[in-house]
Amino acid sequence: MEHLQKALTVLFATLLLLAPLLMATDPDPLQDFCVADLSGNLSVNGYPCKLASSASDEFLFSSRATRGGDPMANPNGSNVTELDVNEWPGLNTLGVSMNRVDFAPGGTNPPHIHPRATEIGVVLRGELLLGIIGSLDSGNRYYSKVVLAGETFVIPRGLMHFQFNVGKEAATMVVSFNSQNPGIVFVPLTLFGSSPPIPTPVLVKALRVDAGVVELLKSKFTGGY
Repeated sequence: MEHLQKALTVLFATLLLLAPLLMATDPDPLQDFCVADLSGNLSVNGYPCKLASSASDEFLFSSRATRGGDPMANPNGSNVTELDVNEWPGLNTLGVSMNRVDFAPGGTNPPHIHPRATEIGVVLRGELLLGIIGSLDSGNRYYSKVVLAGETFVIPRGLMHFQFNVGKEAATMVVSFNSQNPGIVFVPLTLFGSSPPIPTPVLVKALRVDAGVVELLKSKFTGGY
């Protein structure tokens, strides 16, 4: 009996440790489809479903990614056309989404993180320098390559990365995620444009710069990108 109790204790502890891993991806769907009712409240497995009888076959198709945005509309020189569940309700509960990103010459998709998804992509035109920064486990190693039209790349979940147009012409890439809502954390905006702002002394200590530098950077990101 004592051995059985010990075994059950170990099993229970193991399940507790595995629980975060088992819940680390979007839950599997339990129906053919679940077109999102965006007026409902978001839950663990996405938005509530519209009635199947009210969902036409259009929920399976989207032309949104055929039209890229203006990359000169923001200081980064890039424009992201999102196709997550909020823009394409048919993705609800399916655990996938995608983006199209257009770059002006010299444009960048700044260092950022997708906390809920691995990313895989293909460059459709142009030349993009793609950089990925590993965690402390890898010694913060920087991986990079100039990715050309037709070439592909993968970015592990949660790693900081960026793209930069190193060509003389405009560039475009399309990326997919294994989450209907991968999330995004822009590193510069998070540090210097949070609301309310991170206290300046914290950033002074963390970044090892003067308060004037921190205040200057905060002024650059007031109001977002």
